[in-house]
Amino acid sequence: MGIMEKMRLDGKKIFVTGGARGIGKSIAYAVAEAGADVAIVDIDIEEAKKTAQRIAEDTGRRTIAVKADVTNPQEVDEMIETILEQFDRIDAAFCNAGICINAPAEEMTFEQWKKVIDINLTGVFLTAQAAGKVMIRQGGGSIINTASMSAHIVNVPQPQCAYNASKAGVIQLTKSLAVEWAMKGVRVNCISPGYIGTDLIMNSPSLKPLIEKWEEMSPLHRLGKPEELQAIAVYLAGDASQFTTGSDFVIDGAFTCI
Repeated sequence: MGIMEKMRLDGKKIFVTGGARGIGKSIAYAVAEAGADVAIVDIDIEEAKKTAQRIAEDTGRRTIAVKADVTNPQEVDEMIETILEQFDRIDAAFCNAGICINAPAEEMTFEQWKKVIDINLTGVFLTAQAAGKVMIRQGGGSIINTASMSAHIVNVPQPQCAYNASKAGVIQLTKSLAVEWAMKGVRVNCISPGYIGTDLIMNSPSLKPLIEKWEEMSPLHRLGKPEELQAIAVYLAGDASQFTTGSDFVIDGAFTCI
């Protein structure tokens, strides 16, 4: 099999959490364009349905929308059951759902801290655990978690200690699962995006001063585009990355190099 064939995802069944918009939506598009059937998982089911419909129309792949709160173990289990009912198997899982709350550490409430950790770290564990159980039973699969360059540096000028800590946890969780499941056929990797210009970020007036600061600090003097994460997502989901597990891929325009 040639390299281009290995980069195809024909026949694979994949789910993406936080897939209704932003990075998750871009990744869902990419794997569908590469031939996979995709489940768009999101707590906002109406937006998930819209995204699923657009992807299906544009790619011709079977695309479904599934509602789930990734912090709720029961909902995660029900999500997996729904996907298996529709797809029979799960070949790759993108544990991508996440949020960021900017608050000075001395002012951050326990509720704010807990919400970020619950979604960004516990949510990744619950979805990866549920997908891993299925993949172990079926003889293999690939899990890709969304970490962040914020796991490697402290972002400025915005205060976001909970977010940074949660994403650092995602990287270590990824490595731990990769070692535990290496001989069970399940690969686990993560991507660490830099500042990505999603619609939510670019259309937020309150973030404009921050965006200007980020672009000034970046060696490339711009934010990344969601589609610039697509190639690594397709690579990790497919057969070309069989020897790749326990890795963190930093895609940040060299931001963490300075």
